[in-house]
Amino acid sequence: MSDIDMGAARMAATVLDGKAMAAMLRAEAQRDAKELIAKGITPGLAVALVGEDPASAVYVRNKVKACEELGIVSTMQTLPATTSETELLALIDRWNADPSIDGILVQLPVPKQIRTNALIDRIDPAKDVDGFHPHNLGLLAAGRAGLVACTPAGVMKMLAIYGKAYGWTPAGKRAVVLGRSITVGKPMAMLLTNADATVTICHSRTPDLAGHVAQADLLIAAVGQRHLVQGGWIKPGAVVIDVGIHRGDDGKLTGDVDYEAARWRAAAITPVPGGVGPMTIAQLMRNTVDACTQRRAVTNA
Repeated sequence: MSDIDMGAARMAATVLDGKAMAAMLRAEAQRDAKELIAKGITPGLAVALVGEDPASAVYVRNKVKACEELGIVSTMQTLPATTSETELLALIDRWNADPSIDGILVQLPVPKQIRTNALIDRIDPAKDVDGFHPHNLGLLAAGRAGLVACTPAGVMKMLAIYGKAYGWTPAGKRAVVLGRSITVGKPMAMLLTNADATVTICHSRTPDLAGHVAQADLLIAAVGQRHLVQGGWIKPGAVVIDVGIHRGDDGKLTGDVDYEAARWRAAAITPVPGGVGPMTIAQLMRNTVDACTQRRAVTNA
């Protein structure tokens, strides 16, 4: 019996509308940004784009547009693909020293002559709105407050909104995270652990991937492989968050999960597009406002 046939007696999963949820998160960030601006403090975000990768250019434009909507001042620096590591580090140093800039973001990936870790390490942790600096990852591992990677933080916001509506919580659930990057997998696993879930991280060398997925009450797919997760792997009633995004030969965007099959087994699922992506950008705005508040020691007095 096919995955769709097996799900015939079930209702389709609740679709977690990332666009609607992101609008809520942006509204909250905009409110807080306006309060800062009323005190004479305007949050500032600096973004560097190295090279001409089309996808990166789109991501950066969306981030700059989001800043404009919230009243955040954005500084965008577009650099040629031939830019040296020394030149890019010097730019970061200038932004670190600029008191009007609260957040620094270098759009990844960068050309091969530039070491990604060198960039991450150079950014002032207080301005690390991507949440990739070892200092902020360490705070997260310790369960302490800090700037958290935007995609995992956005996913947690999605789960909180879903949980409030449906009486669901990650506490006590078995969560499986597919992927171990510092951008999604590892911080996602730490956030879920801090939320009292029992977490398994799977990766390219994990045997019996389908068996692990089948036990997950909560699945976070962030491996970067189109339709790796088959619908039949999903535990009936699971919550499925698909972080992957891939453009097919037909131009359509799809994720790491076979959505059409999985939605008849899951209780809730994110679409691609329109799921995690909007939450990531909204969380970047939230991180920028928070960084401004923390850096400038703003109070409600």
